[in-house]
Amino acid sequence: MIKAKLPSSFRDPSGFLFFRNGSLYRQVNTIYKKNYDCLIDSGLYKALIDAELLIPHQEVNINYAISDKVYKIIKPELIPFISYPYEWCFSQLKNAALTTLKIQKTALNFGMSLKDCSAYNIQFKKSCPIFIDTLSFEKYNEGQLWVAYRQFCQHFLAPLALMSYKDIRLNQLLRIYIDGVPLDLTSSLLPNRSRFRFSILSHIHLHAKSQKYFSNKSVTVNSRKISRSSFIGIVNSLEAAVRKLKWQPKGTEWADYYQDTNYTSEALRHKKQIITEFLDVVKPKNVWDLGANTGIFSRIASNRGIQTISFDIDPAAVEKNYLDCLKKNEINILPLLLDLTNPSSCIGWENQERVSLLERGPSDTAFALALIHHLAISNNLPLSKISNFFKKNCNYLIIEFVPKSDTQVQRLLSGRKDIFPDYTQDSFENEFGQYFEIKNSMKIKDTDRILYLMQRRKV
Repeated sequence: MIKAKLPSSFRDPSGFLFFRNGSLYRQVNTIYKKNYDCLIDSGLYKALIDAELLIPHQEVNINYAISDKVYKIIKPELIPFISYPYEWCFSQLKNAALTTLKIQKTALNFGMSLKDCSAYNIQFKKSCPIFIDTLSFEKYNEGQLWVAYRQFCQHFLAPLALMSYKDIRLNQLLRIYIDGVPLDLTSSLLPNRSRFRFSILSHIHLHAKSQKYFSNKSVTVNSRKISRSSFIGIVNSLEAAVRKLKWQPKGTEWADYYQDTNYTSEALRHKKQIITEFLDVVKPKNVWDLGANTGIFSRIASNRGIQTISFDIDPAAVEKNYLDCLKKNEINILPLLLDLTNPSSCIGWENQERVSLLERGPSDTAFALALIHHLAISNNLPLSKISNFFKKNCNYLIIEFVPKSDTQVQRLLSGRKDIFPDYTQDSFENEFGQYFEIKNSMKIKDTDRILYLMQRRKV
């Protein structure tokens, strides 16, 4: 019997997550007994489950416990792929924020409140945000402050405001500040015009000043009271602030890629057909589309019921992809931000709280479509490095080789010297052949491009 506590689950004395023989469990400690019973007995748990706002769980044998502080052992439903806020597009973070506030308002109706508003408590299930931390609820007592207010502002409102008012890329600050973007930093980065919106003025600018003012003063929390109506007013104000924040994905090199490509309609149709045939051979349980753009080829997999993670470096492309998911009610595709040259790494305490991209794999099948020439030529990555990367994150690989004769490669080389003598089809096959067996290859009609189906060699 193998039991292992998750390295990321240690900050809350109420309990922790652990694996037992490959299954995920959560131990509820005795210190959380009253709040857990209130969550269940009040009807809040059922209300949140019915609304698909909270991940459901089953209570299991208490003998599964791995410490003597145990009150209950629960087995939560598994999320197919764990993602992090710095991998989300604007609308994903916004919807995660609104879901958190909806949960808070629902909790108040049942005499409870969120004690924890970390963005990491949200995951995406069937394209929709869902809360995963069952132990984040506490009994609400009239007059108490909302202990998660600062955390909500730092994890949600601050990065959303920076993305909306300043630059969409500022969501990457969440990779640096694991407990949310500091409000004083946010205030200093936001333009002056943001102060004319009262909600941003009060929840960020004045909140930052208040934090600075009270940082060197002794304040007794119990001496500060807030009425229930004021509590609800704060939540409503935050909700209004989040809803008003907008970001419109504009045309970028990648978001409009298929409007400026050398594919003919026949070539695009043929490429889709080949990918479909390759998927029929592999029959994967999941797919990682690395460099997915707006998800055109991701949907070949997701529309067949295959769980598909649709990665791209461009925030506009990921935003468009996600909005399409919502519009079409697509449940098998999750668009995420990813820079393959600098993928999500292990961060947090002991570099173990948030795991790297590779640790969340390998995938059954990876797509690398119209990608390799960008990695090799735009980013000077040798084919040996690229093949070594892919061997770590997939069992099967559907990959496209774009030769130098292709106009897209010619465009990449137009502004620089060609220092890539090894960028050839033979070198490509030799390098990938060290780790993969080439099962099939087909030339795409009306192009010089070749699609390969590869299987990772057994060590």
